[in-house]
Amino acid sequence: MGKFDIGSKRSTQLLFGFAVGLIVAVLAYRWITDPAPRMERRLQESVVIAARAKLEQALAIGPLEIVDPLAPNRKVGKSYIYRTDEGWQVSGFYRRGEQDRWHPYLLSLGPAMTRKSLKVQDGDAGLAERAAADPTFEIVK
Repeated sequence: MGKFDIGSKRSTQLLFGFAVGLIVAVLAYRWITDPAPRMERRLQESVVIAARAKLEQALAIGPLEIVDPLAPNRKVGKSYIYRTDEGWQVSGFYRRGEQDRWHPYLLSLGPAMTRKSLKVQDGDAGLAERAAADPTFEIVK
């Protein structure tokens, strides 16, 4: 009777292990083959690329080094992309070169990737003039 108990315990453990392994395998397969996360990532990448172009176009100060969700640099600061009811918001940092400090920005885009607002922290006089003429461009101190 003692041998029967041991064999029963072992077969129960094997059956339990097989069931857990099968469940993990099915969940892993479903996670890997789900296209939704990859499609969302591609969409976010296209939004960040559009945001870079809009930032460079709005600032018009020459070549920039940009830290954003596609080019993160945790030493500079965190950057984000998130969906809003009206479109997207992308945050990050830019600078003109090695001697310049990093300037934070927040760019809001509409559903058609049109610029809704741009907020930057930069003391450049040329940007102040441009911001005064553009209601979607704001310089914060």
